[in-house]
Amino acid sequence: MQYWLLKSEPDVWSIDQQKKAGVKGAPWDGVRNYQAAKNLKSMKKGDLCFFYHSNIGKEIVGIVEVIKEAYLDKTDKSGRFVAVTVKFKNKLPSPITLETIKKSKELSHLALIKQSRLSVMPIDSKSWKILNNMSKV
Repeated sequence: MQYWLLKSEPDVWSIDQQKKAGVKGAPWDGVRNYQAAKNLKSMKKGDLCFFYHSNIGKEIVGIVEVIKEAYLDKTDKSGRFVAVTVKFKNKLPSPITLETIKKSKELSHLALIKQSRLSVMPIDSKSWKILNNMSKV
């Protein structure tokens, strides 16, 4: 099992829209950064991902599960980029703000802080547990 963080602007695709997609999930598409695309290609069915609202909110708001591994992104005319399909698992009882994450020395190594523009990033298991504890999960 691997853990990830997926960023989405909530006015484009929010955790509530993800929830409405139901058990069939929704494609995580539109990624055009090569490092983020490499991360999508590394995802396996059953991996869990934090759902992060970027720009508006700047906070982790929920968890989604990868239900379909990397396939060609239908929104990419070049045929170079991939998407995965994710389904809603749960909303966090208490969202975790970027400000709170930055205050934790134990999380200072995260790409969320070091590579703030990266939209798909790995989260190590220790940090996954820390973040879940922060949200009262």
